[in-house]
Amino acid sequence: MLLGREYYQTGFGERYLLFIPLTAHVASSIVKRIINPRSASPRKITSTLSLAAYSALLAFLPIHFYTHRVAPANPLPPIFAVGPSEVDYEFVKIGLARFPWRSWILYGGLVASVMLHAVEGAQVIQASRFPSWKFRIRPRTRKIVAGAAAVPILAGLWMLSREPLMVFPSLAERYEAAFAWCWVYRF
Repeated sequence: MLLGREYYQTGFGERYLLFIPLTAHVASSIVKRIINPRSASPRKITSTLSLAAYSALLAFLPIHFYTHRVAPANPLPPIFAVGPSEVDYEFVKIGLARFPWRSWILYGGLVASVMLHAVEGAQVIQASRFPSWKFRIRPRTRKIVAGAAAVPILAGLWMLSREPLMVFPSLAERYEAAFAWCWVYRF
């Protein structure tokens, strides 16, 4: 979280390192479900892999993108188009300070669903690409691994939330207005 944003949040990086691979991943899974032969049933929608994917794709990612990219770019008052260079960790800290339970649920849900999907997907790849390897991880162990992978990310977010706010009051108001522009932060 801390270093990755420096690499992907550029005109080139965000497009080619984030959006195109994410779109290709989602599109390939949809196409696979469509063209999959009827004899080989697709993965159940209730599998951990599918539930993690759909919760991230349909709930957490759209809200995160809307809150962190679309809402701050709104040119109307009181937001006045907070630029990408102004949306830094102070933006996240304002969200955690002013809307704590919503922010923690959304960040935690995003991290948990992505980590679960990654660990479950790694098991699927290992089983399909390297079937001679008899190494299988039990489902409960995979959930523990995903939780362990999420701990450093959530610990970094916790440390960020404990830091004092270091933002000008006028910019803090614009940040709060950007959060309030998203329906999740209005109630």
